Amino acid sequence: MAPITDIRLRALVRASGGPRYAVALAVDALGTGLLRPFLLLYGVTVLRLSAPVTGIAMTAGIVVGLVCMPAVGRWLDRGARSTVVAASMLVRVPGVALLLATPAGHAWPFATAALFLGIGNQAWPAAHAALVATVAHGRERDTALAAGRALRNAGLGTGALIATACLAGGAPALRALAAVTGLACLAAAALAWSVRLRASAAAVPAGDRRTDEVRADGAPPRMRALIAANVVYVFCLNVPEIALPLVLVSQLHASPVWSAAIFVANTVLVVTLQVPVTVLMSRFSRRSVLALAGVVLTVSYLGFLAATSLGHGWGAPAVAVVSVVCTLGEIIYAGSATALVTVLAPAHVLGRTLARFELSTGFGLAVSPAVITALAPHGPAALWGGLAGATLLSASAVAIEKDQGTQPKDSGTGPNGSAVSTSGALSASS
Repeated sequence: MAPITDIRLRALVRASGGPRYAVALAVDALGTGLLRPFLLLYGVTVLRLSAPVTGIAMTAGIVVGLVCMPAVGRWLDRGARSTVVAASMLVRVPGVALLLATPAGHAWPFATAALFLGIGNQAWPAAHAALVATVAHGRERDTALAAGRALRNAGLGTGALIATACLAGGAPALRALAAVTGLACLAAAALAWSVRLRASAAAVPAGDRRTDEVRADGAPPRMRALIAANVVYVFCLNVPEIALPLVLVSQLHASPVWSAAIFVANTVLVVTLQVPVTVLMSRFSRRSVLALAGVVLTVSYLGFLAATSLGHGWGAPAVAVVSVVCTLGEIIYAGSATALVTVLAPAHVLGRTLARFELSTGFGLAVSPAVITALAPHGPAALWGGLAGATLLSASAVAIEKDQGTQPKDSGTGPNGSAVSTSGALSASS
């Protein structure tokens, strides 16, 4: 298939699941953005829990939420698509209800609420990727996945801005934001469920790829190097939120405004560049692009090392400039990683393969704050040099990994060899 050279909005919406599904994603992201960045603040301010207890409860919820991923994968492999997406949104509703019902000073109900929220946040990426992989194929699928990420980041960022403006209201405002989040998740789940998309896996894998390969025997791809590398790659997602604020404030003694500006710039760049950069990279194989992402991230980490050596004064502006390079690496990584997994997986194990990959993403996101905060006190060389070395090693592993027993995909009746069954909004739009 020839690389996509132009972006047609209507076709992109269809490839992403249809108009109704796009609205569901936007509503869910907006509601999630109202609460997720401020969940720690909710525990400390509203529930009067200590910061360490709140942090432990949130981490436990995220880690335990990863346990649901094998079940999500099996559910997807039975053909479910929009139902799993809807469930990942709906499961957050009891989590929000528990938050609102938790008395002050009680940690266990808060931890349970964090678990429900964590399950939803962990399950959604795999379910969404499986749905898009069923509707779209080839490089159109890559662009649709990129568009979904851009839309989600826009919704999360907008929600966070609205919530920030409301924080002056204190505990009552946080409770109100949580309630609105619950309603948004409920509405988004109803919209996603109404799409009613299913896929019946074909007996023989078939698809649409030029340069990437799948297992010829139909077995789940091993992807050992890819999964291990993804744990390291995903650290880049926590660099703007954790590593840079920590370095700017504690080491460079810069104003917190720099951290906020970098975070906003990161969000804006992802929203505006995710689709164009993914389209541009469609000229190359997905594995090569993913390896390139690791190289770009490595360069940015070394740039941060050089920027922090400038000290107070020039250090903060230099870090801000380098953060643009880091964001570009993040964009290239996000546009190629999941897309590569969707074409490596035979149809009947697409769900389990995506679940395994998202499990590595969740694990990386869970451990990266601890790793970053543990390395930072040992100086910039330990933090940025360690991240650069690990990322470059991961990029090399991705580049040289060979998929054993593979053969090129042949064109078939549908993406990933799936027979698509639709009703409702999607049947009319795609």
